[in-house]
Amino acid sequence: MTTLAAETFEAVGILDGKVPPGPIEEKWERHQFESKLVAPQNRRRFEIIVVGTGLAGASAAATLGELGYNVKAFCFHDTPRRAHSIAAQGGINAAKNYKNDGDSTLRLFYDTIKGGDFRAREANVYRLAEISVRIIDHCAAQGVPFAREYGGLLDNRSFGGTQVARTFYARGQTGQQLELAAYQALMRQVAMGQVKVFPYTEMLDLVVHEGRAVGIITRNLLTGEIERHSAHAVVLATGGYSNVFFLSTNAKGSNATAIWRAHRRGALFANPCFTQIHPTCIPQSGEYQSKLTLMSESLRNDGRIWVPKQKGDPRPPNEIPEEERDYYLERMYPSFANLVPRDVASRAAKRMVDEGYGVGPLRNGVYLDFSDAIRRLGRATIEARYGNLFEMYERITGENPYEVPMRIYPAPHYTMGGLWVDYNLMSNIPGLFVIGEANFSDHGANRLGASALMQGLADGYFILPATIANDLAPQLGTKPLPTDHPAFERTECEVRERIAKLLSINGSRTVDWFHRELGKILWDYCGMSRNAEGLKKAWRMVADLREEFWHDVKVPGSAEDLNQSLEKALRVADFFELGELMCQDALHREESCGCHFREEYQTPDHEALRRDDLFAYVAAWEFTGVGKPARLWKEPLVFEYVKPTQRSYK
Repeated sequence: MTTLAAETFEAVGILDGKVPPGPIEEKWERHQFESKLVAPQNRRRFEIIVVGTGLAGASAAATLGELGYNVKAFCFHDTPRRAHSIAAQGGINAAKNYKNDGDSTLRLFYDTIKGGDFRAREANVYRLAEISVRIIDHCAAQGVPFAREYGGLLDNRSFGGTQVARTFYARGQTGQQLELAAYQALMRQVAMGQVKVFPYTEMLDLVVHEGRAVGIITRNLLTGEIERHSAHAVVLATGGYSNVFFLSTNAKGSNATAIWRAHRRGALFANPCFTQIHPTCIPQSGEYQSKLTLMSESLRNDGRIWVPKQKGDPRPPNEIPEEERDYYLERMYPSFANLVPRDVASRAAKRMVDEGYGVGPLRNGVYLDFSDAIRRLGRATIEARYGNLFEMYERITGENPYEVPMRIYPAPHYTMGGLWVDYNLMSNIPGLFVIGEANFSDHGANRLGASALMQGLADGYFILPATIANDLAPQLGTKPLPTDHPAFERTECEVRERIAKLLSINGSRTVDWFHRELGKILWDYCGMSRNAEGLKKAWRMVADLREEFWHDVKVPGSAEDLNQSLEKALRVADFFELGELMCQDALHREESCGCHFREEYQTPDHEALRRDDLFAYVAAWEFTGVGKPARLWKEPLVFEYVKPTQRSYK
């Protein structure tokens, strides 16, 4: 069982984010100029591994291939285009100011820093805002069918946490269309021989030799074959870890194994307790539900959120008069109304339900009502904007949202935490780069809606291809470490031992039972609202459940063929250790910021209360062993261009 020592939260060192000097608007351009280069004729001498083929991974692999590097791309699906990025619905942000409503690179930078509650690195966020305009041009040139307004220009809509319209979208399928564009660019490189794709292949460990990432160990999910792959650099683009909660909006296959195994090999894990709860999801309908469904944040453009003023009101929503409805976001936050940031909207919904105003069969939701918008704009307009989302909602719930309000409630969705990276997107392990949601870098304690796709494509198309040469150039003339090297042999043996142990336990409980119990603990004590007593309890409970897992889990089948129970067991084993780290991180951060809401630290009107004098830093944790408290490293956050203030959306 985990025990807490007085020195548990003392920092052992200070991290250097390698942010270049100079004015913020010049940092990225100057950094590119001062970075090392690899000449075109020398790029074919380098091997690069990219794990994950979502927006970040596919765009990185395609671009690196286009540059002339030899790339191996790995995904556990049958094809790269099935990556979870296709599930993103609402849109992608960019500071193009097509609406002429006051947007700019500086405003997108400010909104992102403020939306993240001043817990992100300024230089990275400004670079993201700066690159955003290039992403849209690039994707439009690829053929992404962005929505257009009547004059033919690309259309925009608003998302939470902003007062401008900067979100480009393709109906409710933006992620899918962007993923298909990245996929076609990737497959072009496959056809040219620059990229080799390994489908049905899951990374199970990182190979480190003399402190440097030199390759990975994988398992073929169809045959069970364990394979070794070496390269000059390894890029992880494997997404986030919201499935640690069991019930989340993520695809069931989404997992943390790649980044967690890298963490166990020495990569620091930053801000693991910064987990985003999305406010517009279909509420849980039963005890044995396996996942939750996201309803796009874009719906909050035209939908109004409300609950009955009478607790436990049994009437159908259409029978509740206007004067007996509480449009609580419009009441509490008149300036932003239904488009407050996700963390604010989620906590407000939780408060309404906790106080007895919940709606639906289980009283676990609030209403998202489109009746006003339909009267004002007409059904055809609403259908053109959200038709596929309305259809999806009706298929799941049996309720027609054109006629009755949707029922929504917050659910685990995105994770701002991830492996620590510097300005070059390299982890503290040389040769290991981490991009997209798998790293911590751009969103602080809360991500604004429509910024995930922006970050993934910025990292993959533009940033990583420019910065990876700093690491590769000094290696010119060297070959990747041979896969028969003892470092590969040792790591593969550890993978095989872990698999054999899981198969040998032959306990009485399924992997899903353990995963569901883990998710309940984390949701109850390390979810939307947290406190010290609950976090200490959760830390102990997760540790105890982990011990039980390794003594009583039942994993049928063998390791030599398709075995989804084994796949899940390997992933859930890592989720246990990650869950313990989430509790430690949340317990150590004695403040409220963004999605990390400590009940002890709130304003009189229940808003997050930061403690900038004590916690204006990135908390990056070093693995010290299973069941042992991690060691804390700090990267101080310095704000030169945006002064941290108490966030207000009123």
